[in-house]
Amino acid sequence: MNRSSALLLALVLLSGCQAMAPKPVDDPSTAEDVTSAPEKPTVYGSFSEETLYSLLSAELAGQRNRLDIALDNYVTQAINTQDPGVAERAFRIAEYLGADQAALDTVMIWARNAPDDLDAQRAAAIQLAREGRYDDSMAYMEKVLQAKGDTHFDFLALSALETDPDTRAALQKSFDRLLVRHPDNDQLIFGKALLMQQDDDAAGALKLLENNPPHDGEIAPIMLRARLLQSLNRGDEALPLLQKTLRENPDDKRLGLTYARTLVEQNRIEQAKTQFASLVQQYPEDDELRFSLALVCLELKSWDEAEGYLQELIDRDSHVDAAHLNLGRIAEERNDPQGALIEYALVGPGNDYLPAQLRQADILISHGRGAEASQKLAASRDAQPDYAIQLYLIEAETLSANNQTDRAWSVLQQAVKQYPDDSNLLYSRAMLAEKRNDLAHMEADLRTIIQREPDNAMALNALGYTLSDRTTRFEEAKALIQQAYDLNPEDPAVLDSLGWVNFRLGNLPEAERLLRQALVRFPDQEVAAHLGEVLWASGKQREAKKIWGQFLKENPDSPLLRKTVLRLTGSETP
Repeated sequence: MNRSSALLLALVLLSGCQAMAPKPVDDPSTAEDVTSAPEKPTVYGSFSEETLYSLLSAELAGQRNRLDIALDNYVTQAINTQDPGVAERAFRIAEYLGADQAALDTVMIWARNAPDDLDAQRAAAIQLAREGRYDDSMAYMEKVLQAKGDTHFDFLALSALETDPDTRAALQKSFDRLLVRHPDNDQLIFGKALLMQQDDDAAGALKLLENNPPHDGEIAPIMLRARLLQSLNRGDEALPLLQKTLRENPDDKRLGLTYARTLVEQNRIEQAKTQFASLVQQYPEDDELRFSLALVCLELKSWDEAEGYLQELIDRDSHVDAAHLNLGRIAEERNDPQGALIEYALVGPGNDYLPAQLRQADILISHGRGAEASQKLAASRDAQPDYAIQLYLIEAETLSANNQTDRAWSVLQQAVKQYPDDSNLLYSRAMLAEKRNDLAHMEADLRTIIQREPDNAMALNALGYTLSDRTTRFEEAKALIQQAYDLNPEDPAVLDSLGWVNFRLGNLPEAERLLRQALVRFPDQEVAAHLGEVLWASGKQREAKKIWGQFLKENPDSPLLRKTVLRLTGSETP
């Protein structure tokens, strides 16, 4: 090819080069929007031969699937030429490849050199928001708003989800400033409501949306209203709102899914099943919906229906591991342990792998096939070394749960020898040592963890609670639990421990206060036993019996509750 032919080819390629990298599609309600494809052809400036050859090389590289070379060339030429067409092209490729810095650099060139291009200004706003530059982002989005273009203020609000409260507060002030000038802008109202929701002001966000109903059939604000109602324990109002909107927009998939999920959250499982079935019928290629329908059928114990949907997923090569895991659970419900083992063995590495390994181990050990369980878990550790520690923990905990403490101890000894620096293994061995009444070994393991990780609240709390419950080292125990509380004051297990050590020290009012908090946050039979004992010691025997009776009704086989009641009342029933 001669030089003039190459230049001509470059111009031809550049004039139609929009096809190399797919462009994301706008969908404001999903918060996954980026920028929409420009409706008019991209116009390029006059370039030097060096630039044209560089861009030609980029296009040829793209055709050969070497988008890294294409990106490098386009970024270089965007910087050198400051041409908005080249910059846009570079941005599209960078965005497609997930090259964040290149995307930011090139979109800023594009926006700066095409000030009247609303796509450019909007893309710059979104990319700046992704980088956490919210003030700059708002400035660009305001340009789009003033030109009456489509804005994405909801994206800006959602992108602030993981930021600190001060950043969200500053962003909300920017929204308020724009709302003064554009009080009827649905995107601004929706974005501010999202920010308020993020700051746990559900009531304020709901009031804002109710006072500013959306225009033109906007559905995202209605779905947010439903979620806010649900969070405020007003779900009975959310359902009619969603039903009405769904009747008006029967083909809106997001709306139908929100309605189905709200039914599940309100424990209207039969209605949820009907809604999910309708969605699957509308969207037969959507396997997420099919999987959700299978889970709802499982919740209803409709084993045959659930099995049918799960088998469909396997046939469609979708959610295969999760399907096998749940087919195993169905087999267990049908008292078919061998069938369950077959299904669990088909679950490969991933999110469902460890639950499947746990169920296999439990079935085998509880059926007297412990040696087989150990062999299978050892083989799994060899085959999947990344899961080795978790598989050791599964084996030990399953053996312990089946009253095979000595074998569990041997497994943990082997595991700690192989992985001496793993805190989870040390913690599990410490808990098993306590169960074996080997408090010295328990304390040694927990102190090793604390020495390595001074801020390990779980280890601090475990050691403090055991010292308060099994020894008379109360002051030492309280100091350890206080450290755990300072690290994690909302943890009900820590509140329970702090209440219990105060009881052991004779501080009954403080013990009662803390244990009441713990029971509200975590209605557990152990916390109930502790609170009842404190109330009994405080002369509130009637309330103590009431609490014990309530939790014994829910946990009739609880040895701790029965021992506590028998020790204090002389009877196993309060």
